[in-house]
Amino acid sequence: MAEVQIRHYQEEDHEEVKEVFTLGMSEHIPPSCMHVLKQPLVQMFLGCVFCALLTSSKSILLPVLAITLLLAAGRQSVNYIFTKYIQVCLEKDLNHIQQTYLDPPLACFWVAESQGRVVGTVACLPAETDQNFLELKRMAVKRTHRGQGIAKALCRTVADFAFERGFRGVLLYTSVVQTDAQKLYEHMGYQKLREFSVPEAIAKLTNFTLIEYRLVLKQHHN
Repeated sequence: MAEVQIRHYQEEDHEEVKEVFTLGMSEHIPPSCMHVLKQPLVQMFLGCVFCALLTSSKSILLPVLAITLLLAAGRQSVNYIFTKYIQVCLEKDLNHIQQTYLDPPLACFWVAESQGRVVGTVACLPAETDQNFLELKRMAVKRTHRGQGIAKALCRTVADFAFERGFRGVLLYTSVVQTDAQKLYEHMGYQKLREFSVPEAIAKLTNFTLIEYRLVLKQHHN
């Protein structure tokens, strides 16, 4: 196993960081599609369309074709949502990491490097909802390097950073489809606080929710 080093972000890492993040987010498209298909409203809609077309056309071909087209359109919609989210993240902070995460004294951005290549990322900055907590952001590890403890090391790096600067703890947000991430965070001591719907109407219709986790650091336990 190649040695992995956790270090601060450098300007020459920029393109690789964006690649790791983009590939990581794109991996959530298939499970998101499956999540949508499991929703009762979606299943009922597809069933009604199939039955209505089957009754009116008295042919199996038309309803099968219609459902196939609807499924394809649904996947394209999910793909569009994730593509838009990736673009928003790039414009919000990943296109100017130095100004967002390294110039402020209470924020930071790290990369995991293996054999001269960036294979993982994580960042943090003071949480908007509670300035006593840091928010863990942009956690991603290349698929080829998972299972090596890199994500755990990145989590510990953020927790150590928060501890050293006197924060009460760390909070983060993940989605309902990121089950591996949920298991990781719970293993690292994060507690699930709440699950809530994304504001967009399509997310509410498909029950696509976000989950807030929080880690309280030991020096703040009474």
